[in-house]
Amino acid sequence: MEHRANSIVGRFAPSPTGEMHLGNVLAALLSWLSAKQQGGLWRLRIEDLDPQRSRREYAEQLMRDLEWLGLTWDGEVVWQSQRTEIYQQYLQKLQGLTYPCVCTRNEILAAQAPHESDGRIVYPGTCRNKNLQVSKAAIRLIVPDELIEYEDRVYGHQSVNLATHCGDFIVRRSDGVFAYQLAVVVDDAEMGVTEIVRGRDLLLSAAQQLYLYRLLGLPAPQFCHHPLLVNEAGQRLCKRDHALALSELRKHMTAPEIIGLLAYTIGLTPTREALTPEQLLPLFNWSKITPEDKCPYKSAV
Repeated sequence: MEHRANSIVGRFAPSPTGEMHLGNVLAALLSWLSAKQQGGLWRLRIEDLDPQRSRREYAEQLMRDLEWLGLTWDGEVVWQSQRTEIYQQYLQKLQGLTYPCVCTRNEILAAQAPHESDGRIVYPGTCRNKNLQVSKAAIRLIVPDELIEYEDRVYGHQSVNLATHCGDFIVRRSDGVFAYQLAVVVDDAEMGVTEIVRGRDLLLSAAQQLYLYRLLGLPAPQFCHHPLLVNEAGQRLCKRDHALALSELRKHMTAPEIIGLLAYTIGLTPTREALTPEQLLPLFNWSKITPEDKCPYKSAV
């Protein structure tokens, strides 16, 4: 994949499993603003690895929505579903550091100590030394008992021990589908991505990805995680919030009104006004994005 040498390359990488909502638009907008303000490229990748949940019509609608919003991308769209052989090649480079696993989610939860029941699932390494010879098994990557540290542009210094945070993690599922962590690392490296902008909920997964960058000898990007938009109940905006789906908002709002609403909600502008992405460019600054876990959505009505 071609990319401009020694330049900023950002990206937006949605999963086509439902309609685009305001939380998606915010991630796309901040990524686009950051890349374009630095004179860089902004790429689009469709993360359609999971054939059971991904739908082509959602991907096509998502691209139409981005164009309508004025968030145009550079180069060709990358489809993860077309890159399985490439992921397999990188998986082979991890030989000696991976092993098959047949544990179920319930078995992993049952093995955890009571104080570990905070929502995280920490794999205890049950299958690590079993030398299993089975055809249908997940593939896990062995993680070290050490701190992986990095600087997030919004949330500052991060320090994560993968052994206690998640344990050996899956790089290929038992059904043969490659896992998110491996696929995004391979794709971002091959696309020349230098800056990853995404929601706060993915902050800790950066450590897993940085470990993979190191093992594969790939250059790591700068991470920029932003606060999450939440609805009136304090829940993260997602595909279940149909009223905040872009298809619904487009019925009574223009694209500049939606861009302006998000800019005001996240604190980029002091007042709410209709703005195009280009008009917002000179107003954008990462210092205006405060490291809060959640950002209450300010109603569009």
